[in-house]
Amino acid sequence: MTRFVLFPGRHHLLTQFQADYLSGLGAETIVWAVTSANHENTKRNPVPYHRREAAIERFSLLSGLRSVVVPIFDAAPTDAFADVTLKSIAVATGLELTPADTVVACSTPEVAKLYERLGFDIAPVEADPQLRTAPERPWDVLLRLAAGDESWRKLAHPATLDVYERYRLADTVRTVVNDPLVGAEGGLTATRDYRTYVEAFADAAERKWTAVRQHVRPGRIVDIGCGAGSLLELADREPGLHESDLIGVEVARHLYSECVHKKAQGVFRNANVYFYQRNVLGGAIFADRSVDTTLTFALTHEIWSYGRQRESLLQFARRIFEHTAPGGVWINSDVCGPDDRRRPVTLRLTTADGENPAQPRRDLTGLSSEQIKAYVQSLSTRARLDQFAADFAFPFDYEALDEDTVRIELGAAMDYLTRKDYVDNWLSETQEQFCGLSFAEWSALLTEVGFELDPASTPIRNDWIIDNRIAPVAALTDLDGHPLDWPTTHLLAVARRPRNS
Repeated sequence: MTRFVLFPGRHHLLTQFQADYLSGLGAETIVWAVTSANHENTKRNPVPYHRREAAIERFSLLSGLRSVVVPIFDAAPTDAFADVTLKSIAVATGLELTPADTVVACSTPEVAKLYERLGFDIAPVEADPQLRTAPERPWDVLLRLAAGDESWRKLAHPATLDVYERYRLADTVRTVVNDPLVGAEGGLTATRDYRTYVEAFADAAERKWTAVRQHVRPGRIVDIGCGAGSLLELADREPGLHESDLIGVEVARHLYSECVHKKAQGVFRNANVYFYQRNVLGGAIFADRSVDTTLTFALTHEIWSYGRQRESLLQFARRIFEHTAPGGVWINSDVCGPDDRRRPVTLRLTTADGENPAQPRRDLTGLSSEQIKAYVQSLSTRARLDQFAADFAFPFDYEALDEDTVRIELGAAMDYLTRKDYVDNWLSETQEQFCGLSFAEWSALLTEVGFELDPASTPIRNDWIIDNRIAPVAALTDLDGHPLDWPTTHLLAVARRPRNS
């Protein structure tokens, strides 16, 4: 007799078919191995584990099937997935599942084969060839929900309907699955090395906080794109903000997890520190007129780059304006393009600091991050421009005048020069445009939304980058050969919602 049915899967949605099928297997206990249990709010995993577990327990009660639910944390792809799952179940429950007493219910052929190799019989669930008609798989039902097709309700089990209704999960699923920016695993880009990203932001946090602290209005303070929470750590130490709510919003799963870990480890002294994994463009997070200060650092160029450029940025700015209290402030610090970014200029780049291949490579996406880094680092500054142009998501034209000099638009030149040293995340950085808007265009956008710019708002040139990264290997002139000053690289925008608005 079959004592157990092992049912591995993500289990974001349960169906009536699953209840009927599992009941027909006649097992004493269904062991639900809920995979990707540490993932939520991503396209592949929109529902958090604790809500999935609640639905399974409700399912068990309504169907009369005795269940044991075990979370299985995500890991790198491995042929030992079945072994890892079985060991996780044994550690969590004491159940040693064997082919002698367990059938594996699985409709995914690749996963089923892993258990077959261990000797388990497979119940193919929706893939069962003996079924007259193939039932819809749970994920297909969930996609119906995301598409606004209400027929999903007829296919879902009442346990899912109950939990989804009580916790408004249908809205969550629609928002996450249909998000235009966020990738399948919860982030804007799949090629970013988050370790180096976190380290760089942490190193700069104190400088950034010092630059904006005087403009922060106490009360409800929200850091959107908070990374690993470095800026909120500094806000947490401010005596004048000890009664404020400090709220971090981060879309990238890796960074959000680090924020939650820091809070659990007691990094923050303020009891009113909260973190949300959300994309602001996906829907309102905060009630209208409820936030006193919104902080965004190195975020808006990503919205521009991964969205629909100015359209997405305008949508984002409107969302910020709506949730800002009258008299409240949005402080935005980010990269910025030169005012005359379409101006043709002459750019001379050294060829003596690396190799100069005849053509850029077109196969970097097939290399490891270490191989990409090593290759790009090996190129001269001039050759690296050719590679940047091949990989950059925002095409631009340039003309080679001789072996070390090109004619190019100023904005494209600065996009390259401010990115050329980001070799750790080359394929991620080349998807982002730094010079999409000038300070004047930024000012116009904020005014269009309804904000008033504080006099502290200003374009900024990062002279450290100019002196240490750009000027030693590059020279900028007009088309007549006259030297040009290096232009704006960043901006600080202090935008206030009028008190009478």
